[in-house]
Amino acid sequence: MFFDVDGTLVPGTSSSVFLAGFLGHRDELAKAEDAYASGALDNRQVSELDAAGWAGMSEEQISGWLDGLPLVSGITETVVWCRRNGLVPMLATLAWSPVGSYLTDRFGFHTFSGPRLETTDGRFTGRVARHFDEYDKRDFALAQARELGLAPHACGAVGDSRSDLPLFAAVELSVAFNASAGARAVATATVDDDDLRSVLPALSCLVTATR
Repeated sequence: MFFDVDGTLVPGTSSSVFLAGFLGHRDELAKAEDAYASGALDNRQVSELDAAGWAGMSEEQISGWLDGLPLVSGITETVVWCRRNGLVPMLATLAWSPVGSYLTDRFGFHTFSGPRLETTDGRFTGRVARHFDEYDKRDFALAQARELGLAPHACGAVGDSRSDLPLFAAVELSVAFNASAGARAVATATVDDDDLRSVLPALSCLVTATR
């Protein structure tokens, strides 16, 4: 079971915009992310703009700021429910790897995807070490499924926006959670709530179908 981060677990914003508030380029990044959502910019352009703002910051500073990251309620309970019901919860996201790593450790996700920032001696250089777009996100999820011996029809995804569309098209269950019109149009289920546990009825259908 694949969960998106920005706009899904992090409501109403992105982890990058949240961190950019500390880094000093929040407004510029928010505009760039809006342009990505509309299709005016691609993920590489947004990532390079954001990465430049991380230059000179230490990995420890970023980790400390993430403790204040706004999150939907019910993440812990949803992860526990997945594991109890035979689903392997993972993060399929375009959020930077420090964010994916932090959330994986905090909530017990199996693993995470995402782009990487270049570091030297524990500090970010302001450059992207590995780009990662919505198609890489889909490919990551399908590769993880193969490692577990699962076909795409045994998998599901919860997301909210443009970056989730290729993955939604590749799996059996797609849940548009507090989502954009584009995500809602292609999802197999739509849920609006401030608690992630509200997706569990939809996830139960996947559990039933794959038993």
